[in-house]
Amino acid sequence: MSASRERPTLVPSLYAYAKGLRDAAPEAPLPRRGLPLPEHARPPRVPYDGPELPEAIAVVTDLLRPFLADPDPERAAAEVERLLTGTGITERVVFAAVDDIPPPAEPGACERARALARCLTRGGTSLAAVAAGLGLLSRLGEPEDVPYLRVLGLLQGLGLLVVRTLGPLDRKAAAVVWLVHRAGADALRGLVDALAGGDEATARDLLRELPTTPRELGPEHARRIAEAVALPRLLRRAPDHPGPLAPALFLLTRMCSGRGYEHEILAYDEAVALYETVAARAHELPPALDHRARLVSLALDLHSGAGHLLPWPPGRRRAVITALLAAVGEPGTPADREGRRRAEWIRRTAGRLREARHVAPSGAPRLRIEVAVADPGDPEAVETRFLVDGRPLVPAAFGRGPGGPPERLLDGGALRAGPEPKEVRLAEAYCTEGCCGALYVTVRREGAHVVWDGWHRPCTPPGLPPMPAALRFDADAYDTEVVRAERDLSWSWPARRTAWLISAGLRERPELLARWGLGRGWISTDFRAPDTTLVTFGGPPLTADGAPDTERPARQYLWYLPDDGTPPEEQAARALERLAESDPRGYPELRG
Repeated sequence: MSASRERPTLVPSLYAYAKGLRDAAPEAPLPRRGLPLPEHARPPRVPYDGPELPEAIAVVTDLLRPFLADPDPERAAAEVERLLTGTGITERVVFAAVDDIPPPAEPGACERARALARCLTRGGTSLAAVAAGLGLLSRLGEPEDVPYLRVLGLLQGLGLLVVRTLGPLDRKAAAVVWLVHRAGADALRGLVDALAGGDEATARDLLRELPTTPRELGPEHARRIAEAVALPRLLRRAPDHPGPLAPALFLLTRMCSGRGYEHEILAYDEAVALYETVAARAHELPPALDHRARLVSLALDLHSGAGHLLPWPPGRRRAVITALLAAVGEPGTPADREGRRRAEWIRRTAGRLREARHVAPSGAPRLRIEVAVADPGDPEAVETRFLVDGRPLVPAAFGRGPGGPPERLLDGGALRAGPEPKEVRLAEAYCTEGCCGALYVTVRREGAHVVWDGWHRPCTPPGLPPMPAALRFDADAYDTEVVRAERDLSWSWPARRTAWLISAGLRERPELLARWGLGRGWISTDFRAPDTTLVTFGGPPLTADGAPDTERPARQYLWYLPDDGTPPEEQAARALERLAESDPRGYPELRG
């Protein structure tokens, strides 16, 4: 027997190694990012010098195809492992390549390919070999593979590949594996250990200790926890136990957050069931400001966000919105400023949603433009939302980030249809356009219609929904709706209205900045201090004697204007008058 055939008998398979570690200490806390690999399976600490990605995928595909229908899967698995090890191709590329190979169509071929996959996953001693088996099982796996996959998923380097393979077979098990590798916050590790050990009672109790900051618990964390604890079933099994209800509300709200690369609520199979259960029991929640705000956040998402797109039975979405708003109640007047701002947001947003609820679907306009403001206790970007025939456009057509801010789309007339076609960016990815793309449309007037077409999504990764078809709107109705949306500031608050008025004043009087050699920049509110108006502009710095220094590079200047409690109209007028009288680069409160 050659050395290449002897090697699997000299070292344990990765599955046997992981099972041995877990069996030896079944209750020991799992390390962050999983169990360490055995020495023989650790990737070399040298720069990868294998083929480029397209070539590497072709190499793996050509290598594996001849063995898919091999009647001796153990011999085939040993040979595949030997050949893969010689390529130096990483496990992620191997998985991606194998995952793209279509299942064999010949009679009995799928069974032989499945047998090969099981030999690779259960007997493989290298990451590449196991990854090849996982890639095959991602389409050929069966329930009997789940226990083996759960064990393999505890190992470093395999966790996320196992998640992709486990997902179609057992979403709960896949969620637990994901959390083992991605739940880094200290407050989550106890929950992760309880879930990995099958201790459902402890996991249920630990739900009440979930961290509440976005950095510690993002939208995907929330979805995976909900899947791992089977949240709707947990609530139904304990109808008189209030313990899981508040955590369920929090997790559902986090899944609806826009702080992610996709809408996690749409990836959650039991979203409708969880919405229904939380809404039905919302009246049981204590009247805390957090709970009231989260109920309004859910109703807002169901009205015009991604939650609207879930597979709702007829009439149920509107019924759930009604139940959520009925449980909100009156938030009172908190003593602290942040609490008062949040209470005012609850009143303002709930009132707008109640008004929208009375519009029958048949009476809704073809195009509706709304501005959505997130809970100030969990701030996100203020976004412009578009409802076409009552259905949210951006999450259905893009899904990588929110609609653009109203300052970009409404304040300057970007959506107005003129005689010449113009391109408008409706949405940008959560990260940036250069990273994960944006959604653009061309707006043009065509006789009695305004047409949105020429859709494109630059820099977007694969897997997005189909591009929208051309949209045609009655021109008079379109113009009326755009003007209404531009004038409707009911979504805003004093500092934001001050910013809006300063922006309008500078449009009407561009000489206020031009006379100082300055160019207008972004005007809005400070993301971290929403009660502060932020005016930005750019230009050369000043010399020691106060003259513009055109020899030095231009700078960006930030002028912060805290809300002083006077009407926004007065604050904006004072700011514009000050710009007319003196060079703002000399303001002591300026930052640059």
